Formats: sequence, structure tokens, C-alpha cells
Amino acid sequence: MDEQLKRTPLYEWHVEAGARMVPFAGWEMPVMYSSPIDEHHLTRKSAGLFDIDHMGQVEVSGPDATSYLNKLVSWDVTKMEKWDAHYALMCYENGTVVDDVFIYRLPGYWYVVINASNREKDVAWMNKHADGFDVAIKDVSDETVMLALQGPKVFDLLDQINTDSLGDMPRFSAARTTLCDVPVIIGRTGYTGEDGVEIFYDIAYARQLWEGILNAGKSADIEVGPIGLAARDSLRFEPSFPLYGHEIDDTTTPLEARLSWACSWDVDFIGRDAILAQKEAGVPRKLVGFQLLDKGVPREGYEVAKDGEIVGKVVSGLYGPTIDIYAGHAYVPSHLAKSGTEIDIMIRNKPKKAVIVKRPFYKPAYR
Repeated sequence: MDEQLKRTPLYEWHVEAGARMVPFAGWEMPVMYSSPIDEHHLTRKSAGLFDIDHMGQVEVSGPDATSYLNKLVSWDVTKMEKWDAHYALMCYENGTVVDDVFIYRLPGYWYVVINASNREKDVAWMNKHADGFDVAIKDVSDETVMLALQGPKVFDLLDQINTDSLGDMPRFSAARTTLCDVPVIIGRTGYTGEDGVEIFYDIAYARQLWEGILNAGKSADIEVGPIGLAARDSLRFEPSFPLYGHEIDDTTTPLEARLSWACSWDVDFIGRDAILAQKEAGVPRKLVGFQLLDKGVPREGYEVAKDGEIVGKVVSGLYGPTIDIYAGHAYVPSHLAKSGTEIDIMIRNKPKKAVIVKRPFYKPAYR
């Protein structure tokens, strides 16, 4: 394994637990502990614990922090109350996506969670656009551990290690509390389509909290286990959550990716004018979900055909354990994006029948 890969503070625990470690976004991460399908189902039925410390965290503070973020991201952060959390996009001037982020409004500052593969690029972008604003931008990724605990039994489990009523937290909110004697910031957010939380805390307590959560599950007879990247991908795929480098990147716009709901058009954020111009002119292509009808596995990069003509490309595809189908996401011309449209996926240069279906494949449990 390349020694230049970064490792989270839980790396040794993963190795001791028999996880298969793989390179991901510059990190050596657990892709699976046993079976990705079993880990997927565990999260859907009970609780899954994810080491997502490869993600980045940036604090934004100062007198102009709110106006700065309103220029930087697509969502109107002035609508957010203290302890609110919201999904947003950072866009280039041409309207394509720098990254998708989660923003938390905390007392006295803002907390921005960014993707692992984009950390250096994002922080540079944030600093570049701080000119003219009285703000302080601090990358706290290296000193912060980030975990996700997802599934229908999560709040039963948290009751075992916390005296606060965390189950009363609204969806997309945050709080300060203590878990297993560890001070944390906890957000009722996640990337699986299940209810649950994401947890931020000091690196000094990395293993203490991780093991504390797993031990609490054993004590309370609540099934909880560590979840690898493979199941994390299928869990986010079924509810059609975008992954940077797949459904979104620096060639896609929010309109093409069906993320206009994450944009506040009355705020002059970077890229807004270009996106609105595209809306006026007509969006040339759109992200769609499709179900494979013939036998095969749709993979990223496979071509999409209609009546023998190549019209698009698959950006993600796999077997969905909950929905029990082989499915994918692809970009196709807008006039072909309607549900029910029959297409072919070119698998090893052979057309395999598929049909465009309504997204998401799996409705998030909290909706």
C-alpha cells in the first residue's frame, strides 16, 4: 500500500477488525469488514457506524462571515437559524460545481464540511474569495474526527451514551453534547437515506468514542457495526445522493444535476448568473436514474445509447441491495430524460436494455 496515503486515527482499529483497506481520495480507508451487502442491510435495519474522517471541516468566522458565505455558496445562509444545518454547492463563475458541502450555523461561527478529494482545492477557493470580507477561514480537518452513525435504531443507541434528548433534535440541525464522556458537535444529518447523525470531536478521543458506540450497542442489545466504503456508496446511491466526481463535478451545473433546490436564486452567489442563463437558454442534458432490464452491471463510464446512437454516459451504477435491482445514474439529453424512456447501456460493447425511472430509487426514511 502506498505509504503516501493518509490514514485516519482509527486506521489501526480497522486493520485489527479485519477490514479490507483500499486507496480512496488520497486516504487508506476500509472498503468492507465482512460483506458490503450485509453492512448495507445492517444500516437500513438497525445502525451502522462510519469512519468518515477523510472528510474536511472548515470554520468560518468574523464580522462578514454571513455575507461571505452568501457569496460563496448557493444557499441563502441568512435563512439559517443558530444550530441549523443545510446542504449547498460552491460553484465556479461558469456555473459548474466546485464541491457540494454541508453548512452548520454554530454560535459565533460557521462550520463547513467538504469532500475529502476536494479539501485542498476547496480551502484554496474559500481563501481566494475571502478578499474584501472581514472573515477568518480555518481548516480544522486534521484536529477533528468525523463519524457517521446511521439507521433506525440510532437514537435508541444514543440514549445509552447520552443524557440529552437527542431524539428531539429536528432533522438538519446540530447541537453540542457529550457522548461516552467525549465533548462533541452532533448534527442530525447523513448520507445514507436513513435517520441518524454525524459527529465531530477532538482527535485525542478518536478511539474512545468509536469503541464506546460499538460497546453501547452490545450492552443494549442493539445491533450496530462498522460500515465500509462499499456499503456507504450503495447506501447513498439508492436515495440518489450525489457523489462528487460522479453525479457532479466541474463539468456539471446544478440544473443538469437536478440540484436547483439547493440554490437560492435571489442571492448573488458565484456562478448564479451563468446558471440562470443556462436555465433561460434551456438545459442541454439532465441526470437520470435508470433500471437495467437485461442481465449485467452498469458501471461508471459506460455509454448510453438510444436507437443505436450514443447519447450519454453512466456516472454511477451498481446493485442496490434494498431495492434489489441493478441501476445507475447517467447524463442524457434533456428530451430523453422522461421516466419510461427506453435506452440501452453499452456493456462490453453490447447493448443492454434499460429504462429511465423516477429518482430516488429509495425514498429516505425521514421524509
